[in-house]
Amino acid sequence: MNALAKNAVTNVGLIGAGRMGMPMVGHLAARGFNVRVFDVDATKRPEVERRKAAWQGDSRSLAASSEVILICVGYDRELRELVHAGGGLGNVARGTIVAVLSTVEPKTIVELAAESAQRGVHLVDSTVCRGARAADEGTLLAFVGGEASVVERLKPVLSAFATDIVHTGPAGTAQVAKAANNLVMWACLIADHEALALAKRYGMDAEKLREALTISSADNYVLRTWGTNTMAWAEDDMDIVQRMAADRAIALPQAGLNRELCRMLKPKRFKLDEYGV
Repeated sequence: MNALAKNAVTNVGLIGAGRMGMPMVGHLAARGFNVRVFDVDATKRPEVERRKAAWQGDSRSLAASSEVILICVGYDRELRELVHAGGGLGNVARGTIVAVLSTVEPKTIVELAAESAQRGVHLVDSTVCRGARAADEGTLLAFVGGEASVVERLKPVLSAFATDIVHTGPAGTAQVAKAANNLVMWACLIADHEALALAKRYGMDAEKLREALTISSADNYVLRTWGTNTMAWAEDDMDIVQRMAADRAIALPQAGLNRELCRMLKPKRFKLDEYGV
């Protein structure tokens, strides 16, 4: 896209050029957006500029020049420090859309959205699924929680790196959708390991079986992308699920067990000979 439609967003800021954020920078620039990036790690500047985006030395200067700000930080604490009045985005202009791509607790988004609304800022959550490879390819799934009119204005930005965009409801619901996604995904990864490890002990070709299972009723995303998942955020994801469950006084026994299994699985993931030993 060489020219963006009249009245559409043109200036996009991104905070957090990590494994997921960095590919987004390139996709956004390729779509014709004016992209400004800030990360606490200044060594990322050359790669950001190679992807045709402008480096910003601090989050406040980024906020002052952005119509949409995408936040890709790791934790609730970092998000709160940015968004609270007086924080790193304290000078954001009225009417700006702040989209939180981070995986945090829903109540954090609800609180920050209400606080931001008092300043005339639209804070939405826009969680992404499908992992780093999809980020590289620009084929992420985006769950978006916020007012429908705000989500519509945001969609052209998200479509630069997401092929599927689902409006989940009000602010905070995208975090619920992401938690549900993660709960199922990590359960599948554990089940895949157990199924393939068992089959291998019986002398089967595990890779041949894996391919067969992808066209069976046992098919799942992590089985199809076997060997690529780093499990970098597995424990954090499951901790969020458990805190959410506690907030609503619901018991999720499988999720609790899977949190512990993920902790044990991570050092020997995809090593079927070591699984169950």
